Amino acid sequence: MVWFEDGEVLTVVSDDDWTSSTGSILFGDLLLGEAHDARLEPRGWDEPGFDDALWEPAEVEDSARATLVAQMTPPIRVTEELPALALTEPTPGTYLFDVGQNMVGWARLTTSGPAGTVVTLRFGETIDEDGTLYTENLRSAKQTDVFVLAGEGLETFEPRFTFHGFRYVEVAGLAQPPAVTDLVGCVVHDDLGHVGSFDSSSAMLNKLHENVRWSQRGNFISVPTDCPQRDERMGWLGDAQVFARTAAYGMDVAPFFTKWLQDVVDAQAENGAFPDVAPRAVLPSDGAPGWGDAGVIVPWTLYQMYGDKRLVERMYQPMQRWMAYLAKASPGHLRTRRLNMNFGDWLSLDADTPKEVLATAYYALDASLMARMARALGRDDDARGYEALYADIRAAFQAAYVGPDGEVHGDTQTAYLLALHVGLVPDQLRSATARLLVEDIEFRGGHLSTGFLGVSLLTPVLTEAGYADVAYRLALAETYPSWGYSIRHGATSMWERWDGWTEERGFQTPVMNSFNHYAFGSIGEWLYGYVAGIGVDAERPGFEHVVLRPLPGRGLDHAGATYRSLRGEIRSRWAVDGDHVTYEVTVPANVTATLHLQTVAPERVTEGGVPVGEAVGVTPVAGGAAVFELASGSYRFRAPAPAGLSGE
Repeated sequence: MVWFEDGEVLTVVSDDDWTSSTGSILFGDLLLGEAHDARLEPRGWDEPGFDDALWEPAEVEDSARATLVAQMTPPIRVTEELPALALTEPTPGTYLFDVGQNMVGWARLTTSGPAGTVVTLRFGETIDEDGTLYTENLRSAKQTDVFVLAGEGLETFEPRFTFHGFRYVEVAGLAQPPAVTDLVGCVVHDDLGHVGSFDSSSAMLNKLHENVRWSQRGNFISVPTDCPQRDERMGWLGDAQVFARTAAYGMDVAPFFTKWLQDVVDAQAENGAFPDVAPRAVLPSDGAPGWGDAGVIVPWTLYQMYGDKRLVERMYQPMQRWMAYLAKASPGHLRTRRLNMNFGDWLSLDADTPKEVLATAYYALDASLMARMARALGRDDDARGYEALYADIRAAFQAAYVGPDGEVHGDTQTAYLLALHVGLVPDQLRSATARLLVEDIEFRGGHLSTGFLGVSLLTPVLTEAGYADVAYRLALAETYPSWGYSIRHGATSMWERWDGWTEERGFQTPVMNSFNHYAFGSIGEWLYGYVAGIGVDAERPGFEHVVLRPLPGRGLDHAGATYRSLRGEIRSRWAVDGDHVTYEVTVPANVTATLHLQTVAPERVTEGGVPVGEAVGVTPVAGGAAVFELASGSYRFRAPAPAGLSGE
């Protein structure tokens, strides 16, 4: 609409007076790629007086009915450019550019040649043993762009209607050998601001954090996709729910997930089932355990990280419908029906967690979170109902799946993690169950076996259970299977599988083997919330009150993080210095914090060189432990090192 100074309003609409042409873009597809014939570029089409006599009338379609709403997320745009770092010629006339990073977006190529020269660009995440582009894991996604030269000197091709997941670009059909500077990778994603940073004395752990961030960037394109390269790229709920808190530490995801949760609601079935993917697209299935539950878990996570009840209010009725769906699927309060595609602990290693154990644990988790969200909204009657439901599920779970020695049915790491995380083990058996979890890790030579659903719980639950040393060993391990194994073998983003590539077998099945998949990157919440210790107070969400629990551990000399919350930047760092640890924390204006320090001698803690009892803004909490209430400000504490850490 155009508003004139005299008050006249001109409305410009699409009708049959409009004409159209394919122009120079012959096709554009997210999975296939884009074809561009520069010879067909209609010169001056965007200027007054252009002759469109050869263009066809546009067809007006008025059968579509949908609610038109404003876009609530930042636009998808190029946020960074990566010049190619290396150039090879694995076969005569075929050139391979390496941008040095598994990224998502497209390539901008500058070249020249006679009119009609056909240049083909193919994209892949890695290379084969012979140095050629590896594309088997793309399945039917071609990831191929075609550029036909106009023959007008230097020409630049940059697609507009596709994106690719890649590190390497194969270019063929050039009129002359290229230079490495001829190609640039354009990084594309929803332009969500970065709000978190992490660093430590471990180069591997720093690289892990970097890889997590790259996979988040590459898979946050309108919806939280599972992978950006093969013929899938769907908004899987299971992946999103395990990664949501890590995502919120890394980027400002409030508008992104708010928009996507509307997709989840739009895809909710009449029977109340949330889907496996949102939008449902080509996968119409109702949600499997751990997947459909994202409709409850993600709203709770966003409420914790941002403190905004409005999303909880909007999601409340859909969440109630989901809970009613689960009730019908759970005779005797055990979810044994309506398991749908029933993925289980997807891509776990030689550890088959019984699916009814997993399903019932998630049912209990949903009930617990619903009770807490109902309380937050002042729906006390609902809260009491969900609290009673949780108690019933807990009792049924214990009777069916927990042995007298604390063993959880299945005897897998994920079974123990879920039972401990959701509080389903009798209080008197929690230590025994945690010990059984650690014994399984030790039995596997100090390695994990968790799949998509267990991995986000692994290091946090171990830490909460008093086994932070085990959590540190797992996080810092570099032998297979581990996070460090992929990094040791050149990973620049998170792999879908622990065994995506191994020294013994090479590549895993090309049927499902993404090298850019953020689910296993959910360890990021442990790096921020436990290693650096920047945590949420569940009773005062949105970092109105911060819980700081920095956690020095074997294998690191120092670590720290910053997080730019809605209320300001929070900072927490620690460094080991001989037999002491220095803790530096910053609490934003109008925010308070509770600081829990790790030390063998709380009475010898100082702040700014003076005893904590004399420090401004610091109030020791009675009880003898090194716990302090902090006002807004920056602090520097020094304390005797925790047991077993001094001198490291």
